[in-house]
Amino acid sequence: MGLAGVDEPGVLALLEELSATLARLTGDTGAQSFSLDDLRTGGACLAVARDDRGRLWGCGALRPLATEDGCVAMELKRMFARAGTRGVGAALLAFLEAEALGRNVEVIRLSTRRVNERAVRFYRQHGYLPCAPWGRYVGREASVCLEKRLQWSASASPPA
Repeated sequence: MGLAGVDEPGVLALLEELSATLARLTGDTGAQSFSLDDLRTGGACLAVARDDRGRLWGCGALRPLATEDGCVAMELKRMFARAGTRGVGAALLAFLEAEALGRNVEVIRLSTRRVNERAVRFYRQHGYLPCAPWGRYVGREASVCLEKRLQWSASASPPA
């Protein structure tokens, strides 16, 4: 597990595979709400999961998110684990949450399509709760918006 650049070998193919999978599951690739340029802006990051031979098994991204309440937030995007993998999604999510904690992020928000019931269940099982929609998700009945308030431990200092 580690951070990666979009131009690293295999990363673009993995993101394209995610888009194709989303299109099959939901009828939409998700491209309207995400651009590779999002990962090239300050503060964004992409995490990838690799096996011991370097093969890519999954990915997930965080990008800065402006909030009306002024809390430090990031949006979770492009979460994907290849079919047949076990625990990759959970490991990626834990890695990205730790990365966010290290950046003094208070909350991670995400939107997924209601029809993607497996994803909704996955996020709920990992402590993500319904929240008010924001930005492009306001008024979109097809979307469900979730958030997780991050827990600060003795090893992670709270935001200043």
